[in-house]
Amino acid sequence: MAEENSWERQALEHLLLENLKEQRRARRWKTVMRVLTLVVFVALAINLFDVNLGGKAALGKHTALVDLQGEIGPDSRASAETINSALNAAFESNESVGVVLRINSPGGSPVQSGIIHDEILRLRAKYPQKPLHVVVEEICASGGYYVAVAADQIYVDKASLVGSVGVIMSGFGVTGLMDKLGVERRLITAGKNKALLDPFTKEDKKQKEFVQEMLGEVHQQFIQVVRDGRGKRLKETPDMFSGLVWNGARSIDLGLTDALGTVDSVARDVFKAPDVYDYTVKENFAERVAKRFGAAMGDGAARVLMQGAQMR
Repeated sequence: MAEENSWERQALEHLLLENLKEQRRARRWKTVMRVLTLVVFVALAINLFDVNLGGKAALGKHTALVDLQGEIGPDSRASAETINSALNAAFESNESVGVVLRINSPGGSPVQSGIIHDEILRLRAKYPQKPLHVVVEEICASGGYYVAVAADQIYVDKASLVGSVGVIMSGFGVTGLMDKLGVERRLITAGKNKALLDPFTKEDKKQKEFVQEMLGEVHQQFIQVVRDGRGKRLKETPDMFSGLVWNGARSIDLGLTDALGTVDSVARDVFKAPDVYDYTVKENFAERVAKRFGAAMGDGAARVLMQGAQMR
């Protein structure tokens, strides 16, 4: 009887001990989950509301950095509105001793490029004591170079791609294919040039000449901007404004750029302010989620349409 009571007592003690361990594990997991939830919440808050934990006031003397990345266009991250907003903040800061505009762009809209270019000139005139230098990493072509020539100095890597001083308008023509397929184009306009360079009608010689003249005028505007920006540093060659690009080392020889350099070397050796603060306007969490959600919705809609087409 005593042995039976002893066994029951041991079993009960073991059961209680395991229950206690389970409660401890549950408490630990609850604590871990609370910490993780707090970390996630803080991260979301920082991204959602663009919280600046450091604060600009506590930076001290520094080099201001603005990034111009990708194609320049009204709806891109390299729009005039976005870049100019960052440039204004960088120039207005009492703690920034100079501004570096880092460019990695194949070009884009001549209008947006011109707006950024003109704003740089305005800011340089307003803050003559605060230099703006461009640093090219991978590529600074076409509209990107249009922006760059507004700077005091342009620094490159020896293998950077620079130039492409030209203007392009591309399209296509499918009239031959339409004839083979027996497709008839029905186009009604008021104004004989309203369907300028329509890809579904045969090319009109006078319209082509008109567009060519217009592109030539924009090209001459681009050339003049380069000449004004680079001045006597420019060593013009017959093919300089033909749309060609050059590597960084060759661009220095041609006077298209000034010297080899990076963001860090300019901040450290030119501005004597090695601490770099990024003024680039960042996409916040809400914008990123909205874009990804929109892309996901678009992809889902496309799949539904494809499935519907396959079912017919």
